[in-house]
Amino acid sequence: MTRFLTTALRRPLLAALATAALGGGALLPATVQAAPEEVTYLLPAPPNSPAFAPWMLAQQNGYYADENIKVTFVTARGGVDVAKQIGAGNAVIGGAIGDTPIIVRANGVPVKAVAVLGAGSLTMLSTYEGSGIESVKDLKGKTMTVMAYTDTTYYALLGSLRKAGLNKSDVQAQAAGPTGVWQLFAGKKAEAMAGVPDWVVNAEDAGLKVKLLPREQLFQSMAQAILASDEVIKKNPELIKRLVRATLRGMQDIMKDPKAAAATYVKAVPAYAGKEASIERVFNLYNQYVYANQKVLGQMDEKRLDAVQKFYVDEGIVAKAQPLADLYTNQFTGVAR
Repeated sequence: MTRFLTTALRRPLLAALATAALGGGALLPATVQAAPEEVTYLLPAPPNSPAFAPWMLAQQNGYYADENIKVTFVTARGGVDVAKQIGAGNAVIGGAIGDTPIIVRANGVPVKAVAVLGAGSLTMLSTYEGSGIESVKDLKGKTMTVMAYTDTTYYALLGSLRKAGLNKSDVQAQAAGPTGVWQLFAGKKAEAMAGVPDWVVNAEDAGLKVKLLPREQLFQSMAQAILASDEVIKKNPELIKRLVRATLRGMQDIMKDPKAAAATYVKAVPAYAGKEASIERVFNLYNQYVYANQKVLGQMDEKRLDAVQKFYVDEGIVAKAQPLADLYTNQFTGVAR
């Protein structure tokens, strides 16, 4: 076992052994922490996006280390790819959207959401002052940007249109990618945008006076989620619990003090040095629209998940509904350290 010990721990332990041998005394038990468990954590996009701040704060503040875990973040090609890689056993855990298991489980990928980061929807519908758009109904005939036609933000847009009595043919949706989605909007080449809080602040920083459409008019899709495979949940639930607990601590930091969290985040992601005020505004949007009002931190709302799945089936995004128990578990939420 000593080959796993650091030099700092090995020396006092050897000294204690020598003392016990020479003095004939009993050796007191020595508590030595095992080497950190190494985990590859898949994210659906590059980790330097503020959307992944809970994960970066958990890393920066040592919350994963507190759980004796060494996390390496790896970027996958979207949430569906994250789910497929986890389901194939190529990674233990990953990030996506709470909707993702609905999509992939229908195709036989055995993953569940083990925590959801907030009770709100990640997707916002934005317009700007002078656009003449005051409600979702006013989007009829308008041009708007989305990241991609297979992205959950686009599906959330479709849900909001349906709620307002519209359909996808009533708007001109342009798939512009993660940068173009807000740049075209900021340049007023589109009158509205379906996107995440990060992009709203990007557009504001570019000089646009952004208005958010009332959230009560929007389709209640899901927030970000932590995914794990059925196999790992069954065989190593303690590891999943530790990973969930550490990540939720990062989210709590944002909820408790967004200004302090922004300063810490910039230390974790130096590319944002000097942009602390913008990051704080992003965090305030997450607090208000995404993280807030979750009764138990990280817990999935089954009724909401059921409604989202019914929409996906009705829209033909998935062929048939899956048992809700196959899509999530709340066994790892509400756990205190």
